[in-house]
Amino acid sequence: MEQYKQEFIEFMVESDVLKFGEFTLKSGRKSPFFMNAGAYVTGGQLMRLGEFYAKAIHAAYGEDFDVFFGPAYKGIPLAVVAAEAFYRLYGKEIRYCSNRKEVKDHGDTGILLGSKLKDGDRVVIIEDVTTSGKSIEETFPIIMAQADVTIVGLMVSLNRMEVGKGGEKCALDEISGLYGFPTAAIVSMAEVVRCLYNKEVSGRVVIDDEIKAAIDAYYEQYGVK
Repeated sequence: MEQYKQEFIEFMVESDVLKFGEFTLKSGRKSPFFMNAGAYVTGGQLMRLGEFYAKAIHAAYGEDFDVFFGPAYKGIPLAVVAAEAFYRLYGKEIRYCSNRKEVKDHGDTGILLGSKLKDGDRVVIIEDVTTSGKSIEETFPIIMAQADVTIVGLMVSLNRMEVGKGGEKCALDEISGLYGFPTAAIVSMAEVVRCLYNKEVSGRVVIDDEIKAAIDAYYEQYGVK
């Protein structure tokens, strides 16, 4: 496992973004883990988060793109910090863009925040986590309606590795098959478990035998076969 992935996993735990216990998801599933990217709230956390996204995007998609698109609302700061970090780490200017939930009819009008999309732009979409693909379902038509652009790929922070709406593939694979662009994550839950099982982070073991058994049982029921 790459060093930045190990560091990111520990960073999620230290930032109280990735938690283990018992949680009820929007889908109604009872999950032994939960991720809340809204818990990144400090300048230092956001700086490091941008660096992890930039490294993962560079590893997956190289540098041949022009825009980071962050779907509203959580994707907005992700696109901003990733663009800043990508310039700092790799010296390339990437524009940031996001959609508004409502079209603005005065001042900076339209449905987009940040950079406008132009014909020929190559776009990387950035999200926190994807469980059903609903956000892409909403934002993909918006992106494609603005200009003749190419979606280079989607980057999320965590691949939950559970079946999506189709009941066979994970949500990231479903998105790739449906929309025709690659998808990737900074880390997968398999990597999280491998990194954290019986290992101390900030003085405590977050995945002990009990939590590991609960995760295994969860994936027996909801994991991609």
